[in-house]
Amino acid sequence: MKNLRDTCIEYLQNENTKNTVKEMMKPLGILIYNEIYIYIWIIAIYNIFFMVMILAMFFILLKLLNKHKLKESILAQLINN
Repeated sequence: MKNLRDTCIEYLQNENTKNTVKEMMKPLGILIYNEIYIYIWIIAIYNIFFMVMILAMFFILLKLLNKHKLKESILAQLINN
């Protein structure tokens, strides 16, 4: 006697059965996609906004570091003269 697992595997081996199960699950997949569609867009926009913020902070940091190095070099020249 076969157990339930073996019976299910044997049942799903048939190509016709596979297609039937796929066709039955297609509306469920579409329903799930329609429900999470807006959240996917929100996450995508948030990631783009976050990346732009990180790039802006990086450029501000570089600008501040360059100003700091410039001030140090001017002070060093004044002290040496």
